Amino acid sequence: MTPAARGRGTRLGRLRAAGPAGAKRTPFVFLVVVLLGSGLISLLVLNSALNQGSFELTKLQRKTTELTDEQQALQQEVDRLAAPDALERRARKLGMIPGGTPAFLGPDGTVRGSPAPAGQQDPADLTTQLAPGPRPAPAPAPAPVQAPGPKPPPSAQPAPAVGLGAPPHAPNLPGPARPAARPPRPRAGTQSLRLGSPRPRLRLVGFGLTLVLLAFTVRLLQVQAVDASAYAARANVNRYIPVTLAAERGAITDRTGVDLATTVDAYDITAAPDLLTPERIKADGAARKAAGLLAPVLDERPAVLEQKLTANPRSKYVVLARQQSPQVWNRIKELKKTSAQQAAKKKGADVLAGINREPHSKRVYPNGTLAAGILGFVNAGGRGGGGIEAQLDKELAGRDGKLVYAQSGGRQVPTGDVKEQPAVPGSDIELTIDRDIQWAAQNAITQQVQESQADRGYVVVQDTRTGEILAMANAPGYDPNDLAHADRAALGNAALQDAYEPGSVSKVMTMAAVLEEGKAAPDTRVEVPNRLLRADRSFADDIDHATWHLTLNGVLAKSSNIGTILAAERLGSTQAQANEVLDSYLRKFGIGSPTGLGFPGETPGILAKAGKWSESQQYTIPFGQGLSLNAVQAASVYSTIAGGGQRVQPTLVRGTKGPDGRFTPAPAPDRTRVVSEKTARELTTMLESVVDDREGTGTKAKIPGYRVAGKTGTSNRVDPRTGRYHGYTASFAGFAPADQPRITVYCAIQNPTKGSYFGGQICGPVYKQVMEFALKTLQVPPSGTEPPRLPVSYDGQ
Repeated sequence: MTPAARGRGTRLGRLRAAGPAGAKRTPFVFLVVVLLGSGLISLLVLNSALNQGSFELTKLQRKTTELTDEQQALQQEVDRLAAPDALERRARKLGMIPGGTPAFLGPDGTVRGSPAPAGQQDPADLTTQLAPGPRPAPAPAPAPVQAPGPKPPPSAQPAPAVGLGAPPHAPNLPGPARPAARPPRPRAGTQSLRLGSPRPRLRLVGFGLTLVLLAFTVRLLQVQAVDASAYAARANVNRYIPVTLAAERGAITDRTGVDLATTVDAYDITAAPDLLTPERIKADGAARKAAGLLAPVLDERPAVLEQKLTANPRSKYVVLARQQSPQVWNRIKELKKTSAQQAAKKKGADVLAGINREPHSKRVYPNGTLAAGILGFVNAGGRGGGGIEAQLDKELAGRDGKLVYAQSGGRQVPTGDVKEQPAVPGSDIELTIDRDIQWAAQNAITQQVQESQADRGYVVVQDTRTGEILAMANAPGYDPNDLAHADRAALGNAALQDAYEPGSVSKVMTMAAVLEEGKAAPDTRVEVPNRLLRADRSFADDIDHATWHLTLNGVLAKSSNIGTILAAERLGSTQAQANEVLDSYLRKFGIGSPTGLGFPGETPGILAKAGKWSESQQYTIPFGQGLSLNAVQAASVYSTIAGGGQRVQPTLVRGTKGPDGRFTPAPAPDRTRVVSEKTARELTTMLESVVDDREGTGTKAKIPGYRVAGKTGTSNRVDPRTGRYHGYTASFAGFAPADQPRITVYCAIQNPTKGSYFGGQICGPVYKQVMEFALKTLQVPPSGTEPPRLPVSYDGQ
């Protein structure tokens, strides 16, 4: 986990609420229910008060309406009386105009103004009679003449007509019946309005509000109490934001604790191209100037950086370089500071204003190419992409943590719940590799591959007592810090992934079978002809020679193919039986089976069953052609001889150190008895003759002060591209000190094209250089005795 991620997790952890979520919800539910109940009661009381006030207001409005109606009626009456024909209508009402035209009694008792026939009355006469003005007092009129007959009852007598200028008690005169008085008409434009009672409406509204609040209360109780957990879970999906807390990847160290792979803080250098446009920065060529300043720091060509800055001028984000060290960012910050100061002094534009960085973690390999084939690399997704990084990715990666926090509007709620599951850092892996010995092996093989102009080469260094791999070097290699420039063919670990025919270094297994089966001894005589006809071909040694008279020790020392075939034929009464016996020993030495390292991409080699060996294979397999293995398998064969005939399964991991700092050692390797200690001692002595005897092929591997046992190898090589034999595989395998074996070194070079291609000539020196360095590093004391020097040949006379 990066410091930034740990800091963020710590800050968010302080905000974590105490107690379970359910304990918080219960008081809140009660509080909400109480508040809603109080609000409902208050609303009902307020509704009642409003209803009572509304009733009083209705009464007042009704009284106001009645008074308004009375006022309007009075106003209509006043208007009627003030009208021009009001006087006439009043007279008519009082009966003063019986027929519609006033009639008057004259002084002489005669009736004047009697109605004329319809349409002949003089209007002027009527006007004169009705004209206002002073009138003379009328003379008393004589009593009217009563017509004979009975007197009508008072109720039947007509009301006296009253007219202008007529006596107040003028007698009723006969005339037409007057019309009935008309009811008063309302004023024009007025309309009587009658208000309905508001009581039903208020009751309906109050009832509706009560139902709404009741529904809200029931729903609230359902959400907060009955189905609280379900709704909370559904709400948490959107409310709570999960954040992954990346676990810190464990380190890989050598056997002494020196870091071979570790994780550090790093930065992606980014830029905002829109801030470098002429419109924004008020200057031309800003992108070019920025690229020129950053190119030396980022180790990139200015043209490449300028192209990134100008490809999309409207962009606000572009990555200029990934996973840069803090030192690189510090240098960029100094450049930004200087640029800003110059811009403040009006000495130029701030062309680095848009340069920024994004923090990341970065897997680094402090030693560059050293042990790259073993370590592998981490891909862009943070997972192991090869080697130990991939094999032990689960242990190294640890377990990511999780941080869940409440958010609102995309921002964290400071007082909200925070749940943190801390990340578990990965375990540190301690390898059996010794960094110094690895460096010596890698340096030696790289130099020899370059001098021989070979395709590739490998060196394996193993502790003969424990089976631990002390070094596993490949050439050419690659730098896991810079995979972009790595050669695809160099990726991987060729020492475990290449299967090839070992050649003469495989003869030691044939000799071990012959000695263990008691078919021969180191001094057994073997006559080696110039050619040996077997099956459908003629076999020869690497050099043309007359018939050799060699001992079995001499056959191994001079690396005779013909002598090895003759020795292997003694394993059975028939060739088929001999094949079965040899096949069993090869498999005991681990040929055709995985080494036990479990390394990604490892090849188990190729070894067909004895019954399927071809006519040629049954004669070539004894001297190392027709079968294939990898470099670790070859080293393990010699470690088995050095270990007294007991094969110890190779190991590459020494143990792990967990997050708690506790070291857990790796399980003890399996041990398998292949040959007896007696056979192993005899083979050791025979292998010393290869190096120490002047007739041996491995004299270039001699180390002063130490007894060295070894064997050279030169085999035809199968070209992996064509599947046909092309070129050679040169090799050398051995251990030292021979009297007290401690270290095994195996070297192989594929397809050397310059100089010699014999194993003793180009791999012998590599073996010597690496073995000397390893013996000194591990402080192995020199040998205290001289080698026995077994006879190589005999007199054939």
